[in-house]
Amino acid sequence: MIDTNTVSYIIKGNSPAARARLALLPKDEAACISSITAAEIRFGLARRPIPSAFRAAMEGFLAKIPILPWGSEEALVYGGLRAKQEAAGKPLESMDLLIAAHAISAGARLVTHDAVFRQVEDLPATVDWATDL
Repeated sequence: MIDTNTVSYIIKGNSPAARARLALLPKDEAACISSITAAEIRFGLARRPIPSAFRAAMEGFLAKIPILPWGSEEALVYGGLRAKQEAAGKPLESMDLLIAAHAISAGARLVTHDAVFRQVEDLPATVDWATDL
């Protein structure tokens, strides 16, 4: 499950390493994003004028990558995770917490460059494809 920051690095071309990693994904691995990530991307596209080439690249990406829905199972995981993180004094920003809960619910590794996710012990794993940043 690819986090919002890594999607941005791939589409903008800021991380050739992340772009190459996605392009060379082994057949036994599947990339996806959370519907929460899709919402963050949609917000970013709506909040300010975006160059048409970037908009087209992002729309193309969203049309091709599986977007996992966020539902009641994810909400159940979110509730417990948020309580656990707050009790441990390690709260996350709202959208990050929703994405973490989604990855946990899906049993997915989270592909992210954001170090805050290392605070979430319940995540199956995190991996950083943007090793060139």
